[in-house]
Amino acid sequence: MTSLTKKNAKFVWGPKCEDGFRELKKLLTTAPVLAQPDVTKPFDVYCDASGQGLGCVLMQEGRVIAYASRQLRKLEANYPTHDLELAAVVHALKIWRHYLLGNTCHIYTDHKSLKYIFTQPKLNMRQRRWLELIKDYDLEIHYHPGKANVVADALSRRAHCNVIEARPTARVICWEMNEIEMPTELPPELYSLSIEPTIRDLVIAAQKQDTSMAHIREGIAEEKRDCFTLDDQGILWFKNRLVVPKDMELRKKILDEAHTSILTMHPGSNKMYQDLKQKFWWTRMKREIAKYVSECHVCKQVKADHLKPAGMLQPLNIPAWKWEDIHMDFVVGLPRTQKGYDSIWVIIDRFTKSAHFIPVKTSYTAATYAELYISRIVSSHGVPVSITSDRGSIFVSRFWEQLQNALGTKLIHSSAYHPQTSGQVERVNQIVEDMLRACALTYSTKWDECLPLAEFAYNNSYQKSLNMAPFEALYGRRCRTPLNWSEPGERVTFGPDLVTQAEEQVKFIQSNLKSAQSRQKSYSDRRRRPLVFEKGDHVYLRVSPMKGVHRFGVKGKLAPRYVGPFKITEQCGPVAYRLELPPHLAAVHDVFHVSQLKKCLRVPEEEVDTSQVQIEPDLTYEARPIKILDQKQRSTRRNTVNFYKVQWSDHSEEEATWETEEYLQTKHPGFLPSISNQWGLRSASRPRREPARAAWLAGVQEVRRATGGAPGRVKRRGGSRAPNPSPFPLSPVPFPPRPRRSLAAPPLPAELGAELAPPPPGLPEPNRPHHRNRRSTPPLPR
Repeated sequence: MTSLTKKNAKFVWGPKCEDGFRELKKLLTTAPVLAQPDVTKPFDVYCDASGQGLGCVLMQEGRVIAYASRQLRKLEANYPTHDLELAAVVHALKIWRHYLLGNTCHIYTDHKSLKYIFTQPKLNMRQRRWLELIKDYDLEIHYHPGKANVVADALSRRAHCNVIEARPTARVICWEMNEIEMPTELPPELYSLSIEPTIRDLVIAAQKQDTSMAHIREGIAEEKRDCFTLDDQGILWFKNRLVVPKDMELRKKILDEAHTSILTMHPGSNKMYQDLKQKFWWTRMKREIAKYVSECHVCKQVKADHLKPAGMLQPLNIPAWKWEDIHMDFVVGLPRTQKGYDSIWVIIDRFTKSAHFIPVKTSYTAATYAELYISRIVSSHGVPVSITSDRGSIFVSRFWEQLQNALGTKLIHSSAYHPQTSGQVERVNQIVEDMLRACALTYSTKWDECLPLAEFAYNNSYQKSLNMAPFEALYGRRCRTPLNWSEPGERVTFGPDLVTQAEEQVKFIQSNLKSAQSRQKSYSDRRRRPLVFEKGDHVYLRVSPMKGVHRFGVKGKLAPRYVGPFKITEQCGPVAYRLELPPHLAAVHDVFHVSQLKKCLRVPEEEVDTSQVQIEPDLTYEARPIKILDQKQRSTRRNTVNFYKVQWSDHSEEEATWETEEYLQTKHPGFLPSISNQWGLRSASRPRREPARAAWLAGVQEVRRATGGAPGRVKRRGGSRAPNPSPFPLSPVPFPPRPRRSLAAPPLPAELGAELAPPPPGLPEPNRPHHRNRRSTPPLPR
C-alpha cells in the first residue's frame, strides 16, 4: 500500500493491497501491548537501517512505547552506510519530537562511528543539516551491537521471497544431429577396454562366491535371522545395509576408497565409520576402521594431536649448596643499544634462585663468554659443580667444553627441541623481559641502563619456592632499600653458632624446594599422560612448521607435522629416547623427549624419501634449484626480464615454477651462471649496445651531411620556413624491422647508396633509437 501513496502513481488495488489492509486493521484492533510514557524519566531509542528501510523503537525502562519504520526513498537508496544509520536517528527524532524534545534520551545504534558525530571534523552538507536538528535534543549516542539490536533490525527489513517463473517449453528436435556421421567401426584398441566394476558390484560378486554365508541364508529361510534379508536378486542385506563377506582385499579396497580418496581426504575413524555404516556392514566393522586409521602413514604425519602432552614431569635433584648447580640461557632479539648490546646472558643458581643478568653481543665468541664467566661468576661464587643449558652454539663449542673440563664442571645439555629442561631459566627470562618493558614505559630509559637495577629487584624480591628472597637465601638477609631498611649494629652470632645457623638455613631451603617440586609435579601431571616406548619401536618425530621453508616437497604451513618413522635404539632416561636417524640428519642431536615422538603402529613399506633434502640442524629444509626446464623473456619499456622454469631438488618436473633471473641471482648466486650459456640469454640488467647499430647510424649521419644538412625544414632569415631541397625522393626509407628469431635484417633501398647498407648477417639486430615524438622510423631528408 505504501507504493500507492507515491506521486503520479496509478491507483490499482490488488490482492496484495487487500491482504495488507486486512492485516493492518487486525493489528490496530488488537489489544495494545504498549506502555504509557513518563516524561519525568529518560527515553531509550533503538535505531537501525538496511537496504530496504529504516526502523526504530521508543522504549522506557525496558518497556516499548512505540514502533516506527518506513521504506527508503528513491534517493536514499544511494546513501552510504554512515548516512543511512544517521537517517534512522533523524527519522526517530522527527516522528517522536513531542516525546523527546526537552527530555533526556539515549540513542542506541549498531553503527559505532555515530558515537563520534559531534567531534568529527569533516562533515558533508547533509550531515551538517542533520546535526543542526540533533543539537536541539538532549541526547547521547551509544553503540549497541547488531546482534543485540533485534527489534530495530527487524523493523528495518522485510522478508523477501524469490519468485520462480515456470514456462512450458516445447520440445525442439535438433535436426542437425541427424547429419552427424558416427564411425561404424571402432579401432582395435577400444575393444580391449573395459569398465571397472563398482564396489557394490564387487561386494555382490564376493557374496556369491563366499561359502561362509550359507548358514546366514539358511537362517533367513528358517526365519531365525530377523536382521538379515534377501532381495529378489539374492543379495544379502543387514538392516538395509549391504553385507560385506570376509574378504580382506575387498574390505581394504572399501576402506581405501573411504579414507584415501580425493573425495574423502583422510577422515577420522568416527567420521569414516558413520559414512560407511550407511551402506555396508560386516562384523567388527568399527574396530577394523579404527585400526586402519591408526595405521595410516599420512594421518600420522599431518594430523595434530588432541591428547594431553606425553611424558610426566621429572624434577631435577635438589643441590646441596649455593651456586653448585647453575642454569644459563640467552634473551635475544633486543634493540641494539649505543654500546652495541643486543642480548642478555641470564645465569641463575638453582638453589638460592639468585641470578645475574649480563648484557652481551651476539657477535661475541666463546672466548669472550669465557672471560665474562670467569670475571662475573667464578670470581663471585666459585666454580660450580654442573651447568645446565640448551644446545646453543656457544654451549656446545669445543672451547667451552674444554674450559669447563679444565675447571672440573660437568656440562648438562637439554634434549633436542625441549626447552622445558631448563624451565627455571626460561621463567626468569620472562621476568627479565617484563621488567625491561616496565622500565621502558615508565622511565623511558634504555634497557642496558635498567638491567643492573632489574637484577637487584629480582634478587631482592620474594620467591614462592623459597619462602624468602634470593638475597636472603644467599647472604642470610635481604639487602637494604628505602622500603626495607635495617639498623646498623654488631652481629650477635659468632663462631660455631654462625655455621650452625647457615646449615639450618640450607636445610630449610632444601625442605621448601622439595615441597615446591612436589606441588609443581602434581599440577603438571594432571595435564600430562604417561607414554613409554620399547627398544626397537618405530616412532614419528615432531617437526615444527616454519613459514616459507621447503620440507619434504611441501612449503611452509603445509609441511608435515611429523617425519619418519625412525627406530628407537636406546632409552636414555625416564622420558628421553635415542633415535636411529639417517645419515643426512647426522647434525641433529639424536636424543628426544617423549613429547616429541608419536608411535608408529605399522612400519610403512615406503618411507618418506628425505635423502634429497638438505636438512639443517634445526630440522628445517630448503629446496635447491637443480635444473632449468624452459626459459622465456618479457620486454618492458626499459629493459627485458628473463624467466626460467626451475625444477627444485624436492619437486618433480610437474611441480616446476617460473622464477625471475633477479631472484635466482639473489637466492642462488652460484646456479644462474652455469645455465646462462646453455640458453644463450643476455642479462636483463645489462643494456644492449651493438657495434653494428652504431656503425649503421654513423653512415646515415654521414650521408645526411653530404646531402645538405639535417633532415626536415630550415628556417629563413625573415622568419618563414621553406623546405630544404634534397635529391632524395619523398617516400620515407623503411626502417629494418626487428626479427624475433632471425638475426639477419632486410636490405635497404638502393637510393641510399652503399653507405646505408644494412648490418651484415650474423650480427645481433640493433635496438631502435628512442625519439621524443615516439615515431617508429627516424626522419629522413625530403
